[in-house]
Amino acid sequence: MFPQNLHTHTIFGDGKHTPEEMALGAIRAGCRSLGFSEHSPMPPEADPDKWAMQAEREAEYRAEVLRLKKVYQDRLEIYLGLELDADSPMPREPYDYLIGSVHGIWKDGCCLPVDASPESFAKSVREHFSGDYYAFAAACFQREAELAGRVGRQIVGHFDSVTKFNEGGRFFDEDAPRYRNAALEALEALMEHDVIFEINTGAISRGYRTVPYPAPFLLRAIREKGGRICITSDTHHAETVACAFPQAAALADSCGFREAWVLTEDGFRPVGLEAYDTFS
Repeated sequence: MFPQNLHTHTIFGDGKHTPEEMALGAIRAGCRSLGFSEHSPMPPEADPDKWAMQAEREAEYRAEVLRLKKVYQDRLEIYLGLELDADSPMPREPYDYLIGSVHGIWKDGCCLPVDASPESFAKSVREHFSGDYYAFAAACFQREAELAGRVGRQIVGHFDSVTKFNEGGRFFDEDAPRYRNAALEALEALMEHDVIFEINTGAISRGYRTVPYPAPFLLRAIREKGGRICITSDTHHAETVACAFPQAAALADSCGFREAWVLTEDGFRPVGLEAYDTFS
């Protein structure tokens, strides 16, 4: 068995490189398996900046990934996935896997971005939650809990991305009971559907964090309840396909995990965390 990255973005969404450039980046990084997970098409009111894949390009995206699957079959195992946003309709075409994610929450008739930038994050809380970051976080986790019925036994992406810009407690205290209780309640709802929680290193590669998320208290809760994890880079760039994988594996190990889950032709299977030590 071998490690893989299942959270990959391209120019079909808000990524920087073509699918083929990302595949070559994965090969250079030493990966033997890569899953593409472009942002699913969203209604305009939920995606005013058009960072998600446009509906008219979905067929082209699917065709290109399937083409690469054949071209690189001897060098890289490729899977066709989709990052299904909480505001997106369910896909009409089949995918090898789904990542369910929350990128925005609704308040006062507006879709407020959760992880776009520190400035937009602070502005949303100030203007729509009277500066109450815990209320904003609770609304985020409520949306996370709603993903359970959409993705089933698939992957939940960046579960606590509300902390993307909060390293060091910049905006709020992650030890506060109001925050932790809201997070754990949503986690419980998702656990009932046997989802796989990703340990996500994307904010590290983009310079917002020095550690992956989810937070250790959430990972320990997942482990204590017999939950599953996978390790992903949420990469938007060909040179970050395996970003901080050893660090993510070390975090998982410190929280009691001994294996992560990878996708195979026969479904999800566990692999020992030591597989991720091959990346520097």
